[in-house]
Amino acid sequence: MKKIYSILAVTSALSLIFSGCTNSSDSQFEGYTRAENGLLYKYFNHTEGENPQIGDNLSLNYQFRLISNDSVLMESKNGTQNGSAFAEINLQRSTFVGSLEDGLLMLCKGDSASFIVPADSFFRKTMGMGELPNFVKAGDFIKANMKVGEIIPQKMMEERRQKQMAEREAKMKEMSALEQPALDKYLADNKITTKANESGLIFVSQKKGSGANAKAGDMVEVNYTGTLLDGTVFDTSIESTAKANNLYNPQRPYEPIKFQLGVGQVIPGWDEGIALLNKGAKAKFIIPSKIGYGENAAGTIPPFSTLVFEVELVNFSAGPPPQPQGGQAPTGHEGHKH
Repeated sequence: MKKIYSILAVTSALSLIFSGCTNSSDSQFEGYTRAENGLLYKYFNHTEGENPQIGDNLSLNYQFRLISNDSVLMESKNGTQNGSAFAEINLQRSTFVGSLEDGLLMLCKGDSASFIVPADSFFRKTMGMGELPNFVKAGDFIKANMKVGEIIPQKMMEERRQKQMAEREAKMKEMSALEQPALDKYLADNKITTKANESGLIFVSQKKGSGANAKAGDMVEVNYTGTLLDGTVFDTSIESTAKANNLYNPQRPYEPIKFQLGVGQVIPGWDEGIALLNKGAKAKFIIPSKIGYGENAAGTIPPFSTLVFEVELVNFSAGPPPQPQGGQAPTGHEGHKH
């Protein structure tokens, strides 16, 4: 859609709207009229109404063709997912005088028209290409057929955005309030009485290992299975568990995940919990969202989810000097950040 937005930016020069156009016909392209800015246009349908302004949103049906060989360059029906063939675009400034963007200022709701612009200016200025594609000849032209569905004023868009933000904030507060009661119920149902660490991590040792604990900077190898509080498995490094829970992916290797401990490559709950293990140790990590994914969804993990991980520190070794990642975490095999 980035190309579409770039192509459909509009100019601020209000003198370029239809009222400022000439009525002279163009002999090179029969049926087209040349506006004062040089843009060639032909209306299929034109009504009286308000023209769009910079910052407005348009629902637009369009098709761009290269005139020399009548080939389709792009069309809106290939860029929409709702089947309407109308793409919603935000109007910005023109890329050159007499461009396709200027043509949008000439259209009202329900209007349809055809515009012709030089291919050189279209590709170099509108598309921002350093050189013309090899299928474009010097002196060629682009023809664009456009139809405007709806025009959504910038003020209305801002009101809609503010409403959506308010609704999202209310939903986030509602989901956040449900997390602690869900955790309390899980602990009671599973008779877990282990106190949480200061961070909120609940560490339940299941098997002792041997030797010293892993420390920040070490390269660790960990087997794991992650579940929601209701027992839904969302990711695992163990093939049999993946198959048993309909998560098996033949494209991924089922083996211990490897990462550098303590440098932000994983969620904070993992960095803290793995540092409490030595080689061969197994444990359960109960990780509240504040040291997990917080208000963000991650794959099948909803926002404000407390997560449960069964983990085993298979091995670890000294790693390179820690390179802090600024809180970034790599994507796990199944699209989750551990």
